[in-house]
Amino acid sequence: MRLTVGERRPFMAAFAALIGVAWLSLWWWGQSPYGRFLSHENLDAAGGAPWSMVFIAGWTLMIVAMMLPSSMPLVIMFARLTQRRSDRLLLVGLLLLGYLGAWAVFGAAIHASDLLLHAAVSNIDWLGSHAWLIAASTLAAAGLYQFSSLKYRCLDKCRSPLSFIAEHWRGRRERGQAFVLGVHHGLFCVGCCWLLMLLMFAVGVGNLGWMLVLGAIMAFEKNMPFGRRMSAPLGAVLVAAGLGVVLWATVPALGLLGSMGGA
Repeated sequence: MRLTVGERRPFMAAFAALIGVAWLSLWWWGQSPYGRFLSHENLDAAGGAPWSMVFIAGWTLMIVAMMLPSSMPLVIMFARLTQRRSDRLLLVGLLLLGYLGAWAVFGAAIHASDLLLHAAVSNIDWLGSHAWLIAASTLAAAGLYQFSSLKYRCLDKCRSPLSFIAEHWRGRRERGQAFVLGVHHGLFCVGCCWLLMLLMFAVGVGNLGWMLVLGAIMAFEKNMPFGRRMSAPLGAVLVAAGLGVVLWATVPALGLLGSMGGA
């Protein structure tokens, strides 16, 4: 099934506009006085559930900007499948809602874990003086996960949008199924990329440069013919970066070189 040219162009334009609005909104937000609340460190200082909700909103905007482009093949195929239905736009909207919902729940869970971690750093002197271990562990874990069977299982699901739709779409109770299809796709996408997305907590949700880098990496992994072969080299780079953080923090000579370079 193919969308006609007249149907494809408005659909692609609307999809691209949604992604573009997300990027522009994050840029504008980052320039505003409230941009500091895109960083979990400033949320710790502000405290309170309302500011956490602000962070989750920013996280969801980031998912629209970073992850929807990598899921475009599945969305387009689903639009083709439902093109003859009068409620096709609603079905696509429900698919996107389910997908974003899965990522929003993940963001809320990680945000809560991050708040607990920062509380531990504040209350445990040893951990506070060795906070570099958190960055090193995150990088190393993200790298090692790139070699795991779960990573490849989820990545293969993301790289096969037609098979994924055929497996999860039955054409009955279509609106509910469209939402559930989006949730399932979101869960596999989380399973594929969740440790890479943890790196955004280290640099801040509003960091557009890192968003572009990580978004491009995940899009290549999921959609390019050679994308699956990127996972292992990327894992090696991340593990090496984690070891680099450990060496920088623990080897006195490296710390001395760093201080001399900054002088």
